[in-house]
Amino acid sequence: MFKYILQLIIGIFILAVSTFIAWYEGSAIIDNSLEWKYSTPFTDLFNIDITNGRDISQLDYFVYSAKFQPLFPTIMMVCVLYILSVIGYYLIKRNTNWAIGFWVLTGCICILLSGLIFNSPTIGGRIFFGMTFISGILSMAITVIVVKKFQALTDC
Repeated sequence: MFKYILQLIIGIFILAVSTFIAWYEGSAIIDNSLEWKYSTPFTDLFNIDITNGRDISQLDYFVYSAKFQPLFPTIMMVCVLYILSVIGYYLIKRNTNWAIGFWVLTGCICILLSGLIFNSPTIGGRIFFGMTFISGILSMAITVIVVKKFQALTDC
C-alpha cells in the first residue's frame, strides 16, 4: 500500500509544479491580443467580452500554453495519466469489476477528448490529440486484457 501512496504523492507533486509553470507560461496570452479570439474557449463559454487581457479566464491560460508551449501541459497530462494508471493498477489487484469500469471510463474520456482536438493546426494540439487518443486505446486494451484474465480465472 505504501508504494502506491508514494507514487501518488510524487505524481501529484509533479502535476502541481507543472500546472503552475504551464499557468505562468499561458499568462502570455494577456499581451497577445491576436490570439484572444482563437485561444479563449472558457472566456467565451462564460460569455465574457474581452476588452483587455485581464478579462481572460485563468483556464484559458492553459489552452494558450498547450497550443504554443506544450512541454509543461504535456507533463501535466502524463502525470494525470500516471496517477490514473496507479489507481487503475491498484483497483485491478483489489476488485476486478471496479477496474474494468475504471479503465472503460478512462478510455472513453480520453477518446472523447481526442475527438475534441482532432484537427488542431498547432503543434500542441497535435501532441495532445496523439496522447489522448493513444491513452484511450491503451485503456481499452487494458480493459480487454483484464476481462480476458477475469474470464480465464472464473472458467477454471
